[in-house]
Amino acid sequence: MAIPGDARPPRDCAPPPTPGAAFLLTQIGSHAAARFAERIAELDLTPPQTGLLRAVAVAPGQSQQALARLLGTPPSRLVALLDGLDERGLVERRRNPDDRRLHALHLTDAGHDLLRRIAEVGQAHDDAICAALSDEERTTLTALLARIAADHGLTPGVHPGYRHL
Repeated sequence: MAIPGDARPPRDCAPPPTPGAAFLLTQIGSHAAARFAERIAELDLTPPQTGLLRAVAVAPGQSQQALARLLGTPPSRLVALLDGLDERGLVERRRNPDDRRLHALHLTDAGHDLLRRIAEVGQAHDDAICAALSDEERTTLTALLARIAADHGLTPGVHPGYRHL
């Protein structure tokens, strides 16, 4: 029987389980995502805008519909994000020469400049999050995480959060 005010758990309580790899990935992922959002907020960007700029840069000239499929996001939500980036002069929509009903997406010079700044912020972020690891450990961790992501069918370089925008 526990004595009132006694901080000891009752004898029949099992110790809490040791956190597993999935919990640690979630814990670190949530922390990393929050810190990254803070870092890019200094560039007046959100994580979805940042990912969208990267996706346009990786495959310039793709249509809005193709980009929405790649990101797994509703086209209507993607249009709203693109409108904001277009208004800031970071992306431009050009008529697709093969199908004039579609717009081909491209980064502007300002978009390319901002993407270089994002890369610098991203590298500093990666360095800060992985500071406890040696270069070799970091390489191993990256390879293992990429293998897990591939096993779960995650699109390389695309955050699964786009599906929930």
